[in-house]
Amino acid sequence: MDVPLRVQIVTAEREVLAEEGVDMVVAPGSEGVVGILPRHAPLLTTLQPGVIRIKREGSEEAMSVGGGFLQVARDQVLVLADTAERADEVDQARAEDARRRARETLSEAVNSGQRLQAEAARVALRRAEVRIQVARRRRGPARPQPGG
Repeated sequence: MDVPLRVQIVTAEREVLAEEGVDMVVAPGSEGVVGILPRHAPLLTTLQPGVIRIKREGSEEAMSVGGGFLQVARDQVLVLADTAERADEVDQARAEDARRRARETLSEAVNSGQRLQAEAARVALRRAEVRIQVARRRRGPARPQPGG
């Protein structure tokens, strides 16, 4: 039987997750989504803003990351993230406000031909959308409101 993974997710400010007994990690790698299982070959890759999923014993936890690096070595997964939040830490209203501001900034930058500002706004937009996605996943599927 495979030895479960040990996973550590850290930012410059704090340790967001440190767990053993993880069955699989799914992360947004720079070249696409990467799945890490026990006995994975050593790996170092950059991460894009996206959702990291931690799977263990039939359950799954989703977290948002704002980019960074992922390293796999000897059944250990280390994520050095620019930003990272557990689903229960995401303030959805704040994330939606950030998405609105990023869209406005992107529109202004594209219309005025400011490529660098447009790219920064695209990254900010992606980060906000990922945070919203993680918060919604935690709440579960949207349910129709009565009388609506």
